Amino acid sequence: MRILIVDKMHPSLLPMLAEHGFVADYRPEIGRTELLGIIGNYDGLVIRSKTTVDEPLLQQAGPLQFIARAGAGLDQIDVEAVTKRGIRLLNAPEGNRDAVAEHALGMLLALMNHLPRADRQVRSGTWNREGNRGTELKGKTVGIVGYGNTGREFARRVAAFGCPVLAYDKYLTGFSDTYVQESTLEEILEKAQVVSLHIPLTPETNGWFDADLFAAFRHDVFFVNTSRGEIAPFAALRAALESGKILGACLDVLENEKLDTLSPAQKADFDYLAQSDKVLFSPHVAGWTHESYVKINETLVRKIKGLPQPPPKEGALKIPSSEQG
Repeated sequence: MRILIVDKMHPSLLPMLAEHGFVADYRPEIGRTELLGIIGNYDGLVIRSKTTVDEPLLQQAGPLQFIARAGAGLDQIDVEAVTKRGIRLLNAPEGNRDAVAEHALGMLLALMNHLPRADRQVRSGTWNREGNRGTELKGKTVGIVGYGNTGREFARRVAAFGCPVLAYDKYLTGFSDTYVQESTLEEILEKAQVVSLHIPLTPETNGWFDADLFAAFRHDVFFVNTSRGEIAPFAALRAALESGKILGACLDVLENEKLDTLSPAQKADFDYLAQSDKVLFSPHVAGWTHESYVKINETLVRKIKGLPQPPPKEGALKIPSSEQG
């Protein structure tokens, strides 16, 4: 099986693949035109975020058996077109679930205790204890939207703080356990004091958390988004912050992460968020730890190894594993 890797990956991936007899070409610098010209020579494609998998690419990818996404999100992949062709689609949410959960919790604790602001003030010579009095997480009802890999790990962590945890997932049932109570969205709107998103970006979720949905929460909430920024657009976040419905927002992802391409309306809303001490940003790095970089590779290789192998191509040479990669 020949595999083409077209995004930058941790160097551990190549020896992992070679160990299991796969021939991998590592081409992270490849451009779109060249990729279209050579994709037909490969059985597998490994991507991260740079590469869009769409109909024009798939038309050139006749023998492709699988596409592996080094991460959880599949929003740059035309899933319907891939599925229609019988191409297996692999991703690796297991690889960065711990990283995302820890990052989300870290952001939440930092914001609830005003740590970024307090740090800036002390560095500038201001010693303001009362103005930086924090809010405890313990006892707060946490609502988790999406109970997949990262949602489950986040639930484990906040449950350890003595928080009642409610989780809503449109596509899962029967998952109540020691850490979480399966709930409806209406229950989360009624009871949650902290809300964390762990859902993919799809046509259904794009723009889902709008101003009206935020206004429907009975309590004012702390909001955490480590999923995709388009789910909660700038304008909705600004409106909820201005109304006080959002007490604080932890944002690892943004509606538009290419900050030099913001529209005038996006720029105005982003500037409002950026000037607020009630907002804490990070640059889409929740799942991007040193450990997860390797764990993602391990997860993908395990899944690739489990796929049915195509028959040998006529005239193909069997390459010893020690010479592959």
